Amino acid sequence: MFIVLAGLLITLVTAVPVFLQLRSHPRGLTVLFFAEMWERFSYYGMRAILIFYLTEHFLFDDQVAQGQYASYTTLVYLLPLVGGFVADRWLGSRKAIAFGALLLVAGHFTMAFEGPAATETLTYQGHTYAYRLDGRMEGRTVCLRVEAGCYGVGAGADGGLAIKGLPAGAPLPSLLPKGSYVDARSRSQPFIDILYLALALIIMGVGFLKANISSIVGQLYPQGDPRRDPGFTLYYYGINLGAFWAAILCGLVGQTVSWGAGFGLAGIGMLAGYLVFIFNKPRLEGHGEPPDPVKLARPVLGPIRLEWAIYLAGIAGVAGVWWMVQQFAFMGWLLLVGWIAALAYLGFEMTRVGKVARDRLVLALLLVFGSVVFFALAEQAGTSLNQFAERNTNLPSHGIWTITPAQTQSFNSGYILLFVPPLAWLWAKLGQRGRDPNPLVKFGLGLIQIGVGFWVLTWSAGYADSSFRTPLFFLAFSYLLQTTGELFLSPVGLSEMTKLAPARMISTLMAIWFLGASAAQYLAGLIARFTATDTVGGEVLDPGHALATYAHVFLIIGALGCAVGVLFLVLSPWLKRLAHGADDTGPEAHIEPVA
Repeated sequence: MFIVLAGLLITLVTAVPVFLQLRSHPRGLTVLFFAEMWERFSYYGMRAILIFYLTEHFLFDDQVAQGQYASYTTLVYLLPLVGGFVADRWLGSRKAIAFGALLLVAGHFTMAFEGPAATETLTYQGHTYAYRLDGRMEGRTVCLRVEAGCYGVGAGADGGLAIKGLPAGAPLPSLLPKGSYVDARSRSQPFIDILYLALALIIMGVGFLKANISSIVGQLYPQGDPRRDPGFTLYYYGINLGAFWAAILCGLVGQTVSWGAGFGLAGIGMLAGYLVFIFNKPRLEGHGEPPDPVKLARPVLGPIRLEWAIYLAGIAGVAGVWWMVQQFAFMGWLLLVGWIAALAYLGFEMTRVGKVARDRLVLALLLVFGSVVFFALAEQAGTSLNQFAERNTNLPSHGIWTITPAQTQSFNSGYILLFVPPLAWLWAKLGQRGRDPNPLVKFGLGLIQIGVGFWVLTWSAGYADSSFRTPLFFLAFSYLLQTTGELFLSPVGLSEMTKLAPARMISTLMAIWFLGASAAQYLAGLIARFTATDTVGGEVLDPGHALATYAHVFLIIGALGCAVGVLFLVLSPWLKRLAHGADDTGPEAHIEPVA
């Protein structure tokens, strides 16, 4: 309850200056602000509890769950490459967004069908014993039923299993050596298939929606308009307002009511986003319409028009995504194919434009590389950081002061709500005076901040209590550094994609930005797998070993973030020339000639 009250206070304090600033921007920004806010509510609401759902409801081990999570998020950011291309060539951004939103509504409500929980048993010398599994996340308890009692379990000295408090006359020893017993898990296959169907619908929906809604934001502003960067920062506030309340509410409902209720709440949020968007079409002032409405209305398959053929192809594609989301190993090859296709397309386009446009596209790719490194670290939030909060962080659990592990996901977005208004004002003032740092400097500073944020978590291990739980302060401070780094990099990167792209390639270059995010998700999954630890019934056997593993991995990835950030700072004086004035503001800004 405390975090709900704190959330209300933060929202009230920060929303007023944001809405005042929105009045000086195009009306369409308000529509996109609220539509994306609700879309992000649905996405982050599910993200807050998905890793726990996989490990505690379906009893996947850490490596499998982290791989499944990464497959899902990789495809979530890979499919916008297709959606951006389809919108640019035929459908237009507005229609693509509306179709994607409907698929998202269907996907999130399908997630609400959780089905029966998986069960786990232990077999020793031909006798089978069942585990009793109760609660979710922080309230999770696991014990092994032996005769009339139920006993807690932990890690044995040799990697085996220790059964706590087992009486001397029990039919099995209190310490089971490694290899002397077999753990087995039983799951309902139909509901696993429903899970993957829901994820596939969400992935396809995001593919049509994500890149296109951001591209319309860029289209609202003419080249050189000093309101563009502040506009993207305000838009970013809307994204994080949805993410903030998603983690708080879905995290609360998912733990205290049911998994299905948590996911269903995310679906309600997406439905609200869809309604906001379709009922406010006039406010977009014609932006995002199909490039050739006549061609889109022509029949291509008997009486089926091209527009409906695209929709049917998108629905049919859900079957392919359903298979792919189950194949983490396949994701690396899929990303490789995606990058080859994207770079080949960009290479072809570079032959059709002048030197200015070519240099800008090269700079855009360098910024995408920086974003891949940043988000490979930042996206630990949904997996390793979420589990670190549950397993090795001392979270308050006293009535009104209770904070669930999933609710710690709100720290990042809550900080963004606090810092977006002053940063939007700061970038605007610096831009008016010609002193706004160039994007490469902002990228470098953002990467250094997230690197230091992970070092803070490594440092926290030295302050762990006897239960190997670290003070909440360190996790909160780490998220603060990650957030300030994100605000230096992410909204600026989104804005740069719209500045650096030729007019006819805005959605495509925005999709390549999300292709970089897709690669980051895959790398994040690989990193998270290094933090995997042994569990029984979704509960960690050895918290001390888990803490040491987290500290080691966080130390390494923190160093990576800092190193790449320093590289951006060192090279920024030379690389900024590739922009050819795209970051200038005012009427004298350099506008790219149209071929």
